[in-house]
Amino acid sequence: MRKASLGTIFLTVFLDLLGFGLVVPYLPGVARDHGATPFVATLLGAAYSAMQFLFVPLWGHLSDRTGRRPILLGSIAASAIGMIALGSVDTLFGLFAARVFVGIATANIAVAAAYIADVTRPEDRSRGMGLIGAAIGLGFVLGPVIGGLLQAHSPIARVGAMPAYTAAALSIVNLLLAARFLPESLAPEDRGKKVRSASPLDPSRFRLAFETSGVPVALLVHFVVILSFSGLEQTFRLFTADAFDLGAKETGYILGVVGVTLILVQGALLRPLARVASERALIRVGVLIEAAGFVGVAMSPVIFGGSRALLVTAMAVIALGSGLVNPSLSALVSRLGASDGQGSVLGVLQSAGALARVFGPAAGGLLYQSFGPRAPYAAAAVGMLLAALASIGLRRPASSPGSDVTPKPAR
Repeated sequence: MRKASLGTIFLTVFLDLLGFGLVVPYLPGVARDHGATPFVATLLGAAYSAMQFLFVPLWGHLSDRTGRRPILLGSIAASAIGMIALGSVDTLFGLFAARVFVGIATANIAVAAAYIADVTRPEDRSRGMGLIGAAIGLGFVLGPVIGGLLQAHSPIARVGAMPAYTAAALSIVNLLLAARFLPESLAPEDRGKKVRSASPLDPSRFRLAFETSGVPVALLVHFVVILSFSGLEQTFRLFTADAFDLGAKETGYILGVVGVTLILVQGALLRPLARVASERALIRVGVLIEAAGFVGVAMSPVIFGGSRALLVTAMAVIALGSGLVNPSLSALVSRLGASDGQGSVLGVLQSAGALARVFGPAAGGLLYQSFGPRAPYAAAAVGMLLAALASIGLRRPASSPGSDVTPKPAR
C-alpha cells in the first residue's frame, strides 16, 4: 500500500461526508426562514442525496478514462466552492443550487474506491476498502455534532455560515494535501481498458446482487433503516424548534449525545459483541432498539408537558441501535457475496442507501407538514418494526461468529 495516498483518500471521503453532516443541524431551519414549508425544507437533503446517487457512477466512469487524480482534485476544489456558496447565499433558490452543486462535487466515492484498488495488492484490498467505510461512518457521525456546535457558538450573524465556511476551509486543506501527496494511480496505458457503466441503475450490478442468496433481504432492511433515519435527520431541527422551542445550540448538544453514543457503540461495544453474536442477531436487536427510540422521540413532546430528558434519551437509544445495525449489515452483505463480486454487491448496498436518503427526507418532510411534528418519528418506528420482521429472513453466511453459527461440512 502507498500509505500517504491511502491517508489522503481517507481524508477526502471523510471530509466529503463531514461536509454533508456539518449543515444538517441548521439547513432545514434556514430554508424555512426563507419561506419554505417543512416538506420543501427537507428536500434540500433529498436533492443532495439524489446528486450523489446520479453522479457517483459517472465520476467513476470518467476516472476509468482520464485517471483518478484529476477527478479527485476537481471534486475537492468544487466542494470548497460549493460550501462557500452555501454559507453565502440568502435565498431559497440559492440554497438549493448550492446544495445540488455540492452533491455533484462530492460524489467521488467510486473514484476513491477505484484508487484504493489501483494501489493495493489483492490481499490488502479489503483493508483498504475498510478505510472508505470508516471515513463514511466517521463523517456521518461527527458532521452533525460539529455542525451544531459550530453554529451554536458562531461569531457570524448569518445562520449556517460558520459550518459551511468550516467545511470549505477543510476542503481547501484537503486539496493542498491531495495535490502534494496523491499521485495518479492509473497508468496511461491502462486508461480506457476497463470502463464501468456511468448509469446509476446498471443492470449487471443489480443482477449480481439480487441473484446472490440472502442479499435482497439485506438490501430491503438497509433501505428501510436508512429511509427512517434520514427522515429524522432532516426534520430534527424543525422538531426541536416547534416541539421544544430549542435553538441551534441546544440541538447541537443533543446531536453531540448522539455522536458520542455512536462512537462508543462502534468503537468499544460492537467488537466484543461481534465475537459472541452473529451479524443477523445484532441487526435484529438493533432495529428493535431503534424502533423503541423512535417511539420515545414521538412521545417526548406529550410526556410531562414536553420531556427534554426523554428526547435526549430516545435519541441516544436510536444511536445505540444504529451503531449495531449499520456496520453489521455491511459486514453481512460483504460475506454473503462471492469474493470476486463483493465490491459490486457492496456498491448496490450503497446505492440502496443513497436512494433511501433521497426518499427519506421527502417522506419525513411531507409527514411533518401534513400530520404534525411527531408524525415522521411514529412512521419511522413502524418502519423499524417492518425492518425487524424482514430481518427474520436474513441468511446466515457460510461461517459466522457467535452461537448463530453451525459450520457446514465441506462437500
